[in-house]
Amino acid sequence: MQWARSVAHENEFVAIIMMSNTHAGSRGRSSFVLIGCEMSGQYKCRKKEFVRRDIESRKCGCPFKLRGKPVHGREGWMVKLICGIHNHELAKFLVGHPYTGQLTKDEKNIIVDMTKSMVKPRNILLTLKEHNVNNCTTIKQIYNARSAYRSSIRGSDTEMQHLMKLLERDQYIHWHRLKDEVVVHDLF
Repeated sequence: MQWARSVAHENEFVAIIMMSNTHAGSRGRSSFVLIGCEMSGQYKCRKKEFVRRDIESRKCGCPFKLRGKPVHGREGWMVKLICGIHNHELAKFLVGHPYTGQLTKDEKNIIVDMTKSMVKPRNILLTLKEHNVNNCTTIKQIYNARSAYRSSIRGSDTEMQHLMKLLERDQYIHWHRLKDEVVVHDLF
């Protein structure tokens, strides 16, 4: 898949896994992977009453498809071109595409470590781009990863509940006043 994505990146489009079967040997089926353009298929609305009127979908039914299956007896994959035509213009820049900007586990670990060190998001982004020249991550994805990390630390507590626990844990002198025994009205 890495090879297919790198070739797609060179040709200015994004390759995604459309379908795969990894249950080799069950009911006579063999493993395969179907790779297509990110613009293949049609938009499927998740809620029936929600109708998108002012926003266009990225999907336009692009027919580009590759089929890969493992080579018997050797390690590796045989890739067959099913359709090599795109029905849309190729992207000039891949920054902002959801699949190209996905963070790897190593990149997420870098973000967590740098967030713990109080590094600014723009400097985290610069560091990621220095490590990988082809990185298409945006600043919004850095903010989202930092937010996910912080909420994982907090758990199911709200931000105020987490603050109150930290004040108690670290033995800060504090005083608070509640409104209706639920809402914090004042905090000193």
